[in-house]
Amino acid sequence: MSDLNSPSHFKGKEALDHVVEAQVEGLMASTEIHGEEMPGHVSAATDAARETALLLLLGWIILSLGHFSPLQNLQILGIVALAWMIWKAGRSAWLGWSRLERLHRVLKQEKWEIEHNRAQERSELADLYAAKGFEGQLLEDVLDVLMADGDRLLRVMVEEELGLSLEKTEHPLKQGLGALLGVSFSAALCLLCEFLFPGYGLPFGSFLIGGAAAAYAARQIGNQLIPAVVWTLGLFALSAGSLFFLMQYVLR
Repeated sequence: MSDLNSPSHFKGKEALDHVVEAQVEGLMASTEIHGEEMPGHVSAATDAARETALLLLLGWIILSLGHFSPLQNLQILGIVALAWMIWKAGRSAWLGWSRLERLHRVLKQEKWEIEHNRAQERSELADLYAAKGFEGQLLEDVLDVLMADGDRLLRVMVEEELGLSLEKTEHPLKQGLGALLGVSFSAALCLLCEFLFPGYGLPFGSFLIGGAAAAYAARQIGNQLIPAVVWTLGLFALSAGSLFFLMQYVLR
């Protein structure tokens, strides 16, 4: 709290410079491991689906070089998928909770600044709304209205100064559920393909899931579909090929 108790809220900076610095801090606080262009639970699901497909593909390659029956291969891969699902769901939920904690700290600090540095907050608001085209008496009226309502002022400062959107904040369990569904769907399809077409079904299902998840994620954030799919499948092939040939070298 030493920064909050310092004599100068701007720390020697102009109000507009302080606003820019605060926006950077807010963007950092709002960023999560899955990115901020699409909902966290959707990103968690697509990432989990791709990673599960690759994990099962690598596991299938290792098992195919051993002396297990097709049924044993399916059982082992199913156990691996279950353990992986627990990890991914828990990790996504924990990351979501960590993000909420960071946002809470930012909101708490901003509320303290509003309560103890109202003159500086008004100056920041003036710079923000002047940049939007407000000027003269209209600007003063807007500032008076915002400064008169503490809750509204906090919301405006959070959204305008820090660049945060409280409506986009998701519950950690929702992100964990997204990861759980992503792993479940990916594992079920890969194992079903291997059950129906032993010997080559799982690689087919793995590449299918990887490509579909990459395409869906790219579509959600407005990126080009073909490069996203090509890069994902290329990395799948490179990872699987590296494992296969290195295992051949180790086991020879």
